[in-house]
Amino acid sequence: MIGSMTPHRPTLIADTAIALIAERGLRGLTHRAVDEAAGLPAGSTSNLARTRAALLDLALSRIVERETEGSPVTAGEPPDGAEARVLLVRGGADLLHRALTVGRTLTLARLELALEATRRPELRTGYDRLGARFTGLATALLARCGSVDPAGDARRLIRWCDGVLFNSTAGSGHDRAPTVDELRDEVDRYLAVLLDLD
Repeated sequence: MIGSMTPHRPTLIADTAIALIAERGLRGLTHRAVDEAAGLPAGSTSNLARTRAALLDLALSRIVERETEGSPVTAGEPPDGAEARVLLVRGGADLLHRALTVGRTLTLARLELALEATRRPELRTGYDRLGARFTGLATALLARCGSVDPAGDARRLIRWCDGVLFNSTAGSGHDRAPTVDELRDEVDRYLAVLLDLD
């Protein structure tokens, strides 16, 4: 069972599904496996998410919720100018660092779901819809930073972030996650390329 306190049942089921995806891959994710790992009566998961597609969507929605909770980047109205740039550097680096350390399970599960989305159109739709939240947020922050092409710069920044996450989780850099200071330096350098050459 995940955690010492029992969360709300849908949250428990979603978190257990995420943990199973990260540990066993998508082949290890079944309704029965979630029930057993969560310590729930048989049929509890299928009552909440009747199909495999619904269970995958539940897990994906919970990943996005957990990845963004408590982040200054996702909270409130963003500042302008230099303050927006500082927020993007610090907040972006902190989100990446968290995803590579305490949130590594979420990152592994998200990578598994991203690959599965290439084969399941219904999951692709949900993955793209939830991913659009990050793109929209990055676009708004980059506009506040003075980007002349905030939507294009947001796509470029997110591609870079995805590369960092893959490299440090499953790629050649998997054995050493970058420190938060290294990530802040890298985000700052990348933003300089995007913004200072506009």
